[in-house]
Amino acid sequence: MKIKVLYRIAAVLFVLFAAGHTFGFLKFEPPTPQGMAVRDSMKSVHFHVGSKDYSYGGFYEGMGIQISVYLLFSALLAWQMGNIAASSPRTIRVIGWAFFVVQLVVLGLAILYFPPEPAILSGVIALCLGLAAWFSR
Repeated sequence: MKIKVLYRIAAVLFVLFAAGHTFGFLKFEPPTPQGMAVRDSMKSVHFHVGSKDYSYGGFYEGMGIQISVYLLFSALLAWQMGNIAASSPRTIRVIGWAFFVVQLVVLGLAILYFPPEPAILSGVIALCLGLAAWFSR
């Protein structure tokens, strides 16, 4: 039961992370004129690959939305792992440890590149996933 609860907590936190990331990412306004100039340049500089037209701003937006999708997938994965752990915790042991290691990498990147809030949330999720993997032994 303990493992299932830990995965469920992680799943809920992933959903909250996805919501916060999506809202924050789409509503973010650069706080300085220099930041606005960079954002505007990213949107206005276009290049062609094959027959398609792209911008750096489009890449930035696309990657941001992709991250939200992966966070939602992670929520689904954690929820399902909780279901499986309830009846057969050893079955998900390897996936559980891999999920934990990936979240540790995400935590490290959040510490290096983002404000404290994403790092704290990543750390709590990593703790839940690590404990769940540990208890599945």
